[in-house]
Amino acid sequence: MLPQTQPSEPVDLNRRLKKLTSILDVTKAMSAERDLDLLLPLILYEASKVVEADRCSLFVLDRERNQLWSKVAQGSKSEIRLPMGSGIAGRVAETGEVINLPDAYADERFNRTFDSISGYRTQSVLCVPMRDANGEVTGVIQALNKLSGGAFDSEDEELLLALGAQAAGAIENALLHEEINSLFEGFVSASVVAIESRDPTTAGHSGRVANLTVSLARALEHVHTGPYAHTRFSATELQEVRYASLLHDFGKVGVREPVLVKAEKLYPHELEGLRSRFQLARKDLQLQSYRRRIAAVKLRGTPHLAEIEAEEEARLAQESKQLDEVLEFVLTCNRPSVLAQGNFERLHELKLLRFQDGFDQNQPLLLEREIQSLSILKGTLSEAERQEIESHVEHTYRFLSQIPWTRTLRRVPEIAYAHHEKLNGTGYPRAIPDAGIPVQSRMMAIADIYDALTASDRPYKKAVPHPLALDILQREVKSGQLDAELFRIFVEAEVPQRAQQPKPE
Repeated sequence: MLPQTQPSEPVDLNRRLKKLTSILDVTKAMSAERDLDLLLPLILYEASKVVEADRCSLFVLDRERNQLWSKVAQGSKSEIRLPMGSGIAGRVAETGEVINLPDAYADERFNRTFDSISGYRTQSVLCVPMRDANGEVTGVIQALNKLSGGAFDSEDEELLLALGAQAAGAIENALLHEEINSLFEGFVSASVVAIESRDPTTAGHSGRVANLTVSLARALEHVHTGPYAHTRFSATELQEVRYASLLHDFGKVGVREPVLVKAEKLYPHELEGLRSRFQLARKDLQLQSYRRRIAAVKLRGTPHLAEIEAEEEARLAQESKQLDEVLEFVLTCNRPSVLAQGNFERLHELKLLRFQDGFDQNQPLLLEREIQSLSILKGTLSEAERQEIESHVEHTYRFLSQIPWTRTLRRVPEIAYAHHEKLNGTGYPRAIPDAGIPVQSRMMAIADIYDALTASDRPYKKAVPHPLALDILQREVKSGQLDAELFRIFVEAEVPQRAQQPKPE
């Protein structure tokens, strides 16, 4: 005959079942949560429910400092740090034993300082170690004041130990996740430093593009009509956009430095050679003048010396002035400005100018390759040099594709790869049409061009004011190169102004 069940037992079993079910539920939630700032309050809330405590605290072991620290404790707004062995929590972390006090003030190990500061009155205390899968103590959970007014019992100890074991694994995973994020952040920061060390004049560009792109992505949250009405980016997707934006120019490390930092159409060594030729041409004018003077004196006699000198000085001054004007014109052509067509014709006429070098050899004043470089219509780069600069996108993609990105960041290479593509298929390096360009890349394209236009003066260009930069971007929108709706949001949401605002701590 089976023993009769006491009437209270089903109630106790149901209560215990609910608590075990609660632990299972919170275990599932903890295993999915990677944000420590969200995980710790979740653990404390469930711990308070499971053992029916007024409040709970959680301390994580900092082995390097031999301390316990708490980012969150119910009833406290600041981080708490305790030496190992100090107070109830410190003793549990040191020994790994459970401490259960029916009357905290009757035990000399209890530290009354927190009660004195907060005005809280601690009565009962249950403190248990959190152990990882290897049995190592990683922290402690401390429950204060049983809601029923009595002491915590053995069942509370068992349940809190079970919750602590699950919490230890979840916290370890969250800390590891933070370490991985810190590692990525460090890698990205070092990569940006490497990019900008190649060309210090563009320092800060990658960071500003990232801020602009992320700000534009956040602005889409307030869009309720149009093609981007339902486009929203999660925190991890925003991180993906930020990394792609920070690293979009990394491939410039594969571009030759002289091309990367070329401020004028002629390289410095080419300009130095050109100036040397003009110096030799000036000496040749002087030499030819003295030869003519000697010949004139022989022909006209010394009584006409003063007259001959005056004639030659005037002629030399005129020829030198003409040479200086040619040099000034060449230097003007060397700057990264758009020239009138007539100037190109004059450049080709100048290749007829010649002078006698020190060995009486007839030499051209301007070399053919110099004339070709000076005839560059826009900017400072020849077609071959422009292709080399544009190759940085391919270098970026190959580099980023070698990195074992996490599942949530796997599209970083793809996003960075398309930031120079145009919706009308005229972009580079693949000239893909609009359907193949990710929305993240479209946003980055707007941000990249805007910052390139408005950045502080660089050796090869002047900074463009904000209104003019928007006008230039608008022209690219009208020509079918940039996304019209994203540009409208960029302007109306005042993305450039918002991107410059300091972020809240």
